[in-house]
Amino acid sequence: MKFMKLGTKPDSFQSKGDNVRYVGTELETEIIVIIGNVKFYLHKFPLLSKSGLIQKLIATSKNEEEKKKNQIDEIDISEIPGGSVAFEICVKFCYGIMVTLNAYNVVAARCAAEFLEMNETFEKSNLVYKIDVFLNSTIFRSWKDSIIVLQTTRDLCTNYLEGLVKRCLDSIASTASIDTSKVKCSYSYNRKKNLEKVRKPEEAVPRDWWVQDLCGLHIDLYKQAIEAIKTRGKVPNNVIGEALHAYARRKIAGFSKGSVQIIDRSLIDTIIELIPDDKGSVSCSFLTKLLHASIFLGCEETSKERLKKRISEQLEETIVSDILMFDLDMVQSLVNDFINQDPKTHSKVSVSKLIDGYLAEKSRDPNLPLQNFLSLAETLSSFPRQSHDGLYRAIDMFLKEHSGISKNEKKRICGLLDCRKLSAEACEHAVQNERLPMRVIVQVLFFEQIRANGSSTENSTPELTTTTLNTEDDEWEHEKEF
Repeated sequence: MKFMKLGTKPDSFQSKGDNVRYVGTELETEIIVIIGNVKFYLHKFPLLSKSGLIQKLIATSKNEEEKKKNQIDEIDISEIPGGSVAFEICVKFCYGIMVTLNAYNVVAARCAAEFLEMNETFEKSNLVYKIDVFLNSTIFRSWKDSIIVLQTTRDLCTNYLEGLVKRCLDSIASTASIDTSKVKCSYSYNRKKNLEKVRKPEEAVPRDWWVQDLCGLHIDLYKQAIEAIKTRGKVPNNVIGEALHAYARRKIAGFSKGSVQIIDRSLIDTIIELIPDDKGSVSCSFLTKLLHASIFLGCEETSKERLKKRISEQLEETIVSDILMFDLDMVQSLVNDFINQDPKTHSKVSVSKLIDGYLAEKSRDPNLPLQNFLSLAETLSSFPRQSHDGLYRAIDMFLKEHSGISKNEKKRICGLLDCRKLSAEACEHAVQNERLPMRVIVQVLFFEQIRANGSSTENSTPELTTTTLNTEDDEWEHEKEF
């Protein structure tokens, strides 16, 4: 961490209890400065020579009659930014006492100095000037110090911050946007991993080297930092997306596991707002977790709708575990949005496989209504499938967990199947499956016979290694993938 020392005299400040501070000297106190519940017993000359505000306050603090009595001046400046700690830094500078400025205290000291009017009007190289030199020549050239300084601004509510925050953000955005070959600062991303292996020089710094370092920022400051980085336009959107994902994992307990704990919902709304518009800038897994969190926390409808639109655009990239947290109504809505985009054939194939897997898992719930199952499955009935094994697995699981449905209901759900698109292994399981209507079993046998005849004459069916499956065994439901 960078620092700057001001003054040369030893520290002569002393305390009397928790609320009294004074300079150890034989000179009598001439002024009392009150900040909150702390009183500073000080001398006029050091302060008046450098602080325009204190000079004005002293001049107006007493009437002529009081001045003749030589009473000690007492002024209250409790509204000073940074409170008594920042004020003490300014006072030590006035007395020439050595004080150390660093990333943690420089902003408070800068705001307090400006509040006290410690500028060039009263003395050349006054405190405001010296701090600005330190900020520009050192702090804002340091990646880590710029982040620390930005974080400290959150504790200060003052009009003097605006320029400082902007300069912090400019520094952070500029550093995050430079060519990785020029990155020389310390960074936390995969630091341990990088130490464990030798990397090629051109690979020494990944594109998202800065992502983890910003995760400590409060969401309000983080938003400003990401917007500043995006404005420069030199950081790829997929890196911005990775930054948002990393921030969510750090700040939202249970996010990675899809079990979000109660947090400030504005955090989720802000992350959603910051997602780049480009398709693929964030993963569908990240989007589904955000949607689940936004539903759980009751976020704005506009946020949830934006997420649903993004997920539907990337639905073919989704895996079953990403959407298992949603009920069938939500998945139905996502599928409908996907269809409205006029997707390409290969995307339809992927989504069919996804929904087949989703239905198989959801069918384990004995309370799942048949109509919900049918509605979602029938939505995809016209979609091309290379195989109906996944759909068969979903239907079989539903029949197993809903043994009380009627024959007509069984007929309707099994009507979704195209037995010609079942693999040999699925067919072997189906013909032994007592849960299926006899009509379906006969169809499976019929098409298996046709396939067997075709195989014997044309020798075109690839050899399959299959395992006989017991219909009461869960091996089909849990392990077999076709």
